[in-house]
Amino acid sequence: MNFKENIRIAIFSIKTNMMRSLLTMLGIIIGVSSVIAIITVGNGGRDYIVGMIRDIGSNVVSINVNTGKAAAGEYITNDDVKNIKALDMVEYVSPIVVSFGNAETEKTQSLAMAFSGTVDYAKVMNISVKHGRFYNQDEYDATRNVALISTISAYEMFGYENCVNQHIDFSLNDKSVRLKVIGVFDITGAIGTDSSSLMGASSMFGGTAMPACILIMPGSVINVLMDSQGYYDILYLMSKNDKDLDSAGNAALNVIYSRHNNAGSDLYEVVNMATFIDLLDNVIKIFTAFIAAVSGISLVVGGIGVMNIMLVSVTERTREIGIRKALGAKTSTILFQFLTESVILCLIGGVIGFVIGVGGATAVSAYMDIPLKVKFVTVAIAIGFSSAVGIFFGIYPAKRAAKLPPIEALRRD
Repeated sequence: MNFKENIRIAIFSIKTNMMRSLLTMLGIIIGVSSVIAIITVGNGGRDYIVGMIRDIGSNVVSINVNTGKAAAGEYITNDDVKNIKALDMVEYVSPIVVSFGNAETEKTQSLAMAFSGTVDYAKVMNISVKHGRFYNQDEYDATRNVALISTISAYEMFGYENCVNQHIDFSLNDKSVRLKVIGVFDITGAIGTDSSSLMGASSMFGGTAMPACILIMPGSVINVLMDSQGYYDILYLMSKNDKDLDSAGNAALNVIYSRHNNAGSDLYEVVNMATFIDLLDNVIKIFTAFIAAVSGISLVVGGIGVMNIMLVSVTERTREIGIRKALGAKTSTILFQFLTESVILCLIGGVIGFVIGVGGATAVSAYMDIPLKVKFVTVAIAIGFSSAVGIFFGIYPAKRAAKLPPIEALRRD
């Protein structure tokens, strides 16, 4: 009996007992669909999260102050920033300050989230300016009341995107300033958030669910509004050569140590963003693999169901097996026939499970607004798992059918 004939008989047997076949495949369908959905969503989520952080800048080192231990005089200062910028290995450096206030235009008013730093902020945070420009050194030194607004916030505050030369009244700590919009930046790659995430956060600051306004302005302006002398708990820096990133971070840390006379203390932490990204990537991969493995247990359950039904099929077709063996069918032919039926049963279940899994992953990706990532390896997993289950759990019933003595088989009713 050739391979095509085995497939024809297997399909005929599955069609003859359609309901039983569907119930048998149910375990395979559930197992494959859940594994495929988890792997697909996990890959898409991982790429989205890692890509978002990478957009901020994977070639960046941050120095964080331990705010729980540091005294006022041990925070990073403007002089520290200037001395770090003077290092040969350092190309860009900027402290990062995040503050919450209120923004108002003729159209609306909103909770505002303001990011600020030096002119190097645009480089270390990979700001993409779509309209207008970033503030320059003269504007920073002169404490000019200028700002950039995110694309989403521009629509919320003015009703259109290119709002360069418009004005926003920004208030913070009972102080108010009129800011001239000199640029509109793309929120996606800048700070890894969007205005919708801030709408829910507005209630934390005594506001209501109003449109959130995201701004970037010179650190000198924020310092005036906050009555700050320029003390920072975090700064980002980029080296001239990516290979010198760790060395630049350590050199910057030594500058801070020497200026504050606290060498060897645990008040500061240097974080290489590239290392953080690799660590995060590995953690998400392990987590996705673990969840997929747990879901894969249903494949084992489905495989047991396949073996059970194949044993029933062998019992039902004992007389058929006896006739074939009496007519000269080899033991290997009978074994291969039932094994083929088992594999086809699992493959059909695997294909259905794959379609359902990808469909579920598509729905989840659309709901969570993350990219769909269906890789070739995912297809291979669906087909490979299904075939492996069919072969593994089909071997015993197939062997049992192949070893039936012809005379004993023909005696069965």
